[in-house]
Amino acid sequence: MQNQTEIFMRTILSQEFSLVNQWINELRNVKIQHDRLRFRRNMERIGEIAAFEISRTLEYREVEIQTPLDTVTVKEIAVQPVITTILRAGVPLFQGLLSYFDQADCGFVAAYRKHDANDYFSIKQDYLTCPSIEGRPLIVADPMLATGASLIEAIKDLLTHGTPTELHIVAAIASRQGVETIEKQYPQAKIWIGAIDENLTSKGYITPGLGDAGDLSYGEKLQR
Repeated sequence: MQNQTEIFMRTILSQEFSLVNQWINELRNVKIQHDRLRFRRNMERIGEIAAFEISRTLEYREVEIQTPLDTVTVKEIAVQPVITTILRAGVPLFQGLLSYFDQADCGFVAAYRKHDANDYFSIKQDYLTCPSIEGRPLIVADPMLATGASLIEAIKDLLTHGTPTELHIVAAIASRQGVETIEKQYPQAKIWIGAIDENLTSKGYITPGLGDAGDLSYGEKLQR
């Protein structure tokens, strides 16, 4: 059984019925999901909601600004976050986060599953670019958190760019096993998920899931 801290660190955005449910339903629905524009936009919307929720947890500071008539003391985010994603599937979710955290810096990770003849896979990571994350909130966007293997590799390399004040992980759909794997590896992480699915196939695909988020966003890739 999870303790209260672990439950607090995991937020399921569709748990309280809202428009998030509709967007996730459309992401899953085979009659709708092949509308690429709508698929990408729904991913962005989930990123936007996650950004708003994350913003409520950040540290704020008071600053004085000048209006046309007077000065006023207001609050603003004390330290802007660094937002990162795993290419290419993560770009729409990332864009939703960046639309709200529009002063954030950004990083990118190129990681993918390399499948063998039996369709089993290992994680290959070819590229990472990121500003310093030292003393800043770090947000990692990964639309489909399946086994958690690629996300763990990405975070491990991102943490070579500094020690963040906090770690946030955003996923549209996650498997329960993947979430628990990430929580075990990074217990300090705050995880924001559109929906959790209970099962993974023997080959590491989320079920019922939604399919390949990258292909649905941008078209099927050539198999090499």
